[in-house]
Amino acid sequence: MQLATRLPTGWRSAFALGVTLVAVLSFAAAPALIPFALAFALTAATGFAAVPALRRLKAGQYIREDGPQSHLKKAGTPTMGGIFFLPWAVLVPVVLTGFAPDVLAAAGLTAASGLVGFLDDWQIIRYRNNKGIAPRTKLLLLLGTGVLFVVYCALSGHSTRVNGLGDWGLFYWALALFAIAGTTNGVNVTDGLDALAGGTSALAAVALGLIVLPTQPQLAVFAFALAGVCLGFLVHNRHKASVFMGDTGSLAIGGALAAVAILSGQMVALALAGGVFALEAISVMLQVGYFKATKGPDGKGKRLLRMAPLHHHFELGGWHETQVVSRFYLAGALLAGIAVWLAPYLR
Repeated sequence: MQLATRLPTGWRSAFALGVTLVAVLSFAAAPALIPFALAFALTAATGFAAVPALRRLKAGQYIREDGPQSHLKKAGTPTMGGIFFLPWAVLVPVVLTGFAPDVLAAAGLTAASGLVGFLDDWQIIRYRNNKGIAPRTKLLLLLGTGVLFVVYCALSGHSTRVNGLGDWGLFYWALALFAIAGTTNGVNVTDGLDALAGGTSALAAVALGLIVLPTQPQLAVFAFALAGVCLGFLVHNRHKASVFMGDTGSLAIGGALAAVAILSGQMVALALAGGVFALEAISVMLQVGYFKATKGPDGKGKRLLRMAPLHHHFELGGWHETQVVSRFYLAGALLAGIAVWLAPYLR
């Protein structure tokens, strides 16, 4: 505890998160420490070479002018950091599980989602703006990769049962596509503050890993490795961030979390453990919907929040960026704990 208080402010939440996750895994599933620690170490080590390389390539982030003014100083920070943790998120679990089919499928969706994000990041860097590929195009590409993943699940005989909600039959595959689109978008909009998306994703991944461990241990290895790369990324992404994950990272993480939930039927657990992502995405939809509903003849509408996504609302309310992140970590940990606690009752 004394060590944590002596750390720079930007390190404290990440350090506390790491200690918490290691303690949980040591107590609840000691073997999980192997994929978790390996993925963490490889990601953290790779970042020391990748971040300077991204800086030399001038892969700088463009900050939207209508965002919080305090973020303008972040312009030029290297983005697309997902390229140095995505390979380990895929390779570590695939190798450790001996190329298990379900892990390969999850890795495939993760890599494909990350590729869509890479195309978006590359457009931003290439044309030096903050637009990227069109939102509709991005969604169609994500759904296209999702369809291939769903086809694999259907042909390999995976259950169409949602734990806690019964058998959905063919509707399960529509729900699966919704989970892919929703989770990738949720993680993407959460990625707006230093260390926010990485830390909350690590919490959600550990929760899903613990939930599926008794029945699908190979899939749990995939989830624990995902948590490891997310924590390893925080070594370089904690406040003040040396690199941002970009869409390359956020879409890949969203695809990975959705893959674990779909393959295991743990959609309810995903909604709970990934509750922070859901709230962030919903806050954007509510903000846009309220603005349109209150739009007058002058074309101006009212805002429900100070700014969307939700983390910006609190930031503009006077919370420092690190305060927002630490409180969202607490919310994510609580939701992850509830998901793990409820899992045995959702059959």
